[in-house]
Amino acid sequence: TVRKPDEAARASLTDFGRYVADCMPKYVQKVQLTSGDELEVLIAPEGVVPVLQFLKDHHNSQFANLVDIAGLDVPSREHRFEVVYNILSLRYNSRIRVKTYTDELTPIDSACEVFKAANWYEREIWDMYGVFFANHPDLRRILTDYGFEGHPQRRDFPLSGYVE
Repeated sequence: TVRKPDEAARASLTDFGRYVADCMPKYVQKVQLTSGDELEVLIAPEGVVPVLQFLKDHHNSQFANLVDIAGLDVPSREHRFEVVYNILSLRYNSRIRVKTYTDELTPIDSACEVFKAANWYEREIWDMYGVFFANHPDLRRILTDYGFEGHPQRRDFPLSGYVE
């Protein structure tokens, strides 16, 4: 079965997305609804900590729970990596997806100071994709061996690896 979109929820999320964009115009580049009624906030890489702090602490949002952080590799783009933060507000029973982008050399500020749960997620993204998180308290491999060469989730990583 396909869930029908709730028009009232869509209107509320659209208004909230517009509010966030108005409050943080320096960092928010685009706000959109996807899959019917899921709010996505696309931000500049330097806005990770301020935007997440705003969404966590502001009285109208209270997105206090970091659900997860995901990575995405699209080699054809100039900034090939996307980092996606999924956050939850228990108070308002709402979720938001915050997306940012980077390349192989540009670090993203660590969200560990905002959400303690970001620690292992950022380590996983570092290990799998090679996205560097500046000011991370313990950025080291978490899923592969310490001597492992490369980052296995990159699209240009060979199927057999670099070393037999």
